[in-house]
Amino acid sequence: MNGSEARAADSLLALANRLTAGTGSGRARALMRLAGGKNNRVYRVDTEAGLPLVLKLYFNDPGDGRDRLAAEWNFLERAWQAGLRAIPQPLAKDRQAQAGLYSFVAGRKLDAGEIEARHIDVAADFVLAINAGRRADLDAASDACFSISDHLELVERRLLRLAALDPQAPHAAEAQRLVFATLRPAWDSVRSQAVREALALGLDLDRRLREAECCLSPSDFGFHNALVADDGRLVFLDFEYAGRDDPAKLVVDFLCQPQVPVPPSLRERFVTRLAALPLDDAAQARCHILLDAARIKWACILLNDFLPVGAARRAFAETSEREARCAAQLDKANTMLAGIRL
Repeated sequence: MNGSEARAADSLLALANRLTAGTGSGRARALMRLAGGKNNRVYRVDTEAGLPLVLKLYFNDPGDGRDRLAAEWNFLERAWQAGLRAIPQPLAKDRQAQAGLYSFVAGRKLDAGEIEARHIDVAADFVLAINAGRRADLDAASDACFSISDHLELVERRLLRLAALDPQAPHAAEAQRLVFATLRPAWDSVRSQAVREALALGLDLDRRLREAECCLSPSDFGFHNALVADDGRLVFLDFEYAGRDDPAKLVVDFLCQPQVPVPPSLRERFVTRLAALPLDDAAQARCHILLDAARIKWACILLNDFLPVGAARRAFAETSEREARCAAQLDKANTMLAGIRL
């Protein structure tokens, strides 16, 4: 370890000690970087009390103005106070350092082939439980949508961003071909179809949802952000985009999540379980209309690694080779597009 690395390690340990000071865990004895954080740096903190904790450093960049710490902290604090325990406990935060300290969850990731009806039920029950109280006092979720037009404009913005692909990125030429020869024409067709279906059902594209029609969304919610704890419970993680949103957006994002996808045979079960969200007839209609739009959006998200800010965020969070990740993201984006109905 050179001098610069040693100073960085000392600074990180000092931050951990500031945060653990009020938790009753004693001083931080050691930190170990945990794998899997895609936007942030996550560390296991071993303490004098013998209780491991988690230190999370949130990505912060002028080109990406989201306050990830505030969104996650507010969501977890609210959920914990409401009695939900299928989450890490929020313990301490440092806004200046953009850092949060949380309880440690020992467990493993779910594989796609493991998803069963009971997992769907646990996920739906979690959403219902967090929505049992007030909602209007919370900020909007990241990329929140409160009308059908909002959904369509969000996808359009994400696609337009991909015009600024990093030409130095690995597989940049292949990514450009995918964006301009496949993704753009597919989106034009999907957007036109969504508008036709909405109008045929008499839905106003620009009508804003009332507060009672919105939900508190965990955002980026899915089994990719869950662990099977050592006691068998399913614990949900990563709420840095959480806030008020359209329940239809929560649903279509959950169904389209590419890392640990929901089996097609269980998709309707999730929608049915959320009927009390409220997920009324109009919201379910939006789910149907916007499902392919969500697939286009997720294809765009998968290609964020080819953008300068996306590359910077990944570099902050992880040290894996960019070439391998870009190749993998291209494959996932193609798979996502293959699911479109058109």
